[in-house]
Amino acid sequence: MTKIEAVIQTSKLEAVKMALHEIGVEGMTVFEARGHGRQKGHTEVYRGREYTVDLIPKIKLELVVADDLTEKVVQAITSAARTGKIGDGKIFLSRIDQAIRIRNDERGERAL
Repeated sequence: MTKIEAVIQTSKLEAVKMALHEIGVEGMTVFEARGHGRQKGHTEVYRGREYTVDLIPKIKLELVVADDLTEKVVQAITSAARTGKIGDGKIFLSRIDQAIRIRNDERGERAL
């Protein structure tokens, strides 16, 4: 099994959810996050004062999928979230040794 963590722009969440649903992935955890990469924020003016916004709102998705679905999920996320500009986000992949469904103690891929 593979854990997929994707940090994307907030405006791309619905498109990514739809792309994942189309390939049969329904379970995910969504977090509201703040951070920056290479874009390092921007300057704004509020009530006549200038300030730097260096932590930009982002969305973090976490999914655990069977290994044979991993590449399809990565492709769905990248195609739905890509704008071609700085700040599109990142995807991280990690191995998962075991998953356990609390309700009935199912284990492995059946617990997903």
